[in-house]
Amino acid sequence: MGNLEQKRDIMLNEFYKDKKVFITGHTGFKGSWLALWLKKLGAKVCGYSLKPNTNPSMFDELKIEKRISKSIYGDILDYNNLYSVVKEFQPDIVFHLAAQPLVRLSYTEPLNTYMTNVIGSLNVLEACRQAGMVKAFVNITTDKCYENKEVEYGYKEDDPMGGYDMYSSSKGCVEIMSSSFRRSFLQDENSMLLATARAGNVIGGGDWAQDRLIPDCVRAINEGIKIEIRNPIAVRPWQHVLEPLSGYLLLGQKLCEEGKKFAEGFNFGPNEDSVLKVADVAKLVCKYYEKGEIIVHKKDNLHEANLLMLNIEKAKNVLNWVPTYSANEAIKETVEWYKLFYNKEVEMYDFTMKQIEKYEENIKWNKNYATK
Repeated sequence: MGNLEQKRDIMLNEFYKDKKVFITGHTGFKGSWLALWLKKLGAKVCGYSLKPNTNPSMFDELKIEKRISKSIYGDILDYNNLYSVVKEFQPDIVFHLAAQPLVRLSYTEPLNTYMTNVIGSLNVLEACRQAGMVKAFVNITTDKCYENKEVEYGYKEDDPMGGYDMYSSSKGCVEIMSSSFRRSFLQDENSMLLATARAGNVIGGGDWAQDRLIPDCVRAINEGIKIEIRNPIAVRPWQHVLEPLSGYLLLGQKLCEEGKKFAEGFNFGPNEDSVLKVADVAKLVCKYYEKGEIIVHKKDNLHEANLLMLNIEKAKNVLNWVPTYSANEAIKETVEWYKLFYNKEVEMYDFTMKQIEKYEENIKWNKNYATK
């Protein structure tokens, strides 16, 4: 049991208690979940982000602004304001999630995509470096940062960066820039430790972004219209939002506790049996929602990859991180959140915290965590 107990300690100990944690993009989908989880772990959380850009939004619906230590509405392109907030808060750990996160939007807003994702990320890195007290910086990018040749194996962390569309290539640029920043400025013994985290298609309750499969399905079901899908045979790695967030939290902890050997890129994705076709995911949403009808919408001329997978062996072997939910479980948890939200049956903050507690329990008893 020794190894299992050690694994339990990784997520269930008190590492984050009273730590000052700065999150960019805390008003977004993943940022909202991360802010709530960190609050539960006892961290002092300061969020910096634009106002939510969806209606409804998880951030507003769960009143997250009132639940964390500090919430600042600001643009990561405003360096002076960003720096002053970081300097005043004096964070121990930074999770950088703020981004223009949509592939299809990058076709209509290429300049904004690159400014936000590349220059914005550089602003956050430089503000934290100049502020001087940050110990660990986890820069969140995407699985789409890789040069995708649509091969039937998962990309490893040392595979080439690239990207067909402007969103994907901007995130490839962020990975290259992060590596350069680390080698140029973060080599001293007391320097900030910088790691990057690449996750696949993330699902979960509270996401209302446009042009994302499950939010699109949920909207259609609740509006009583047919679910339109563009690319039914496209294959993606699907994972519940708490899966990569557990990896980010673990990576931030490892940087602080064990140092430079963790200041690298890491993939966080599901097991191979959770790499599913778009059509199969839509069918599972309908199954668990117990309603919904799917039609295939005529595909437009915008390029979307048909196949993308991640290799997660490094996260397993170096961080001792493993995925906990299957795709079925992830979709079921996600649909349950939306059903309760639209039926107005429960207080969604309480239910969201219960989903976090349930996930922690799954980590606690997951036999896979006893393998090393």
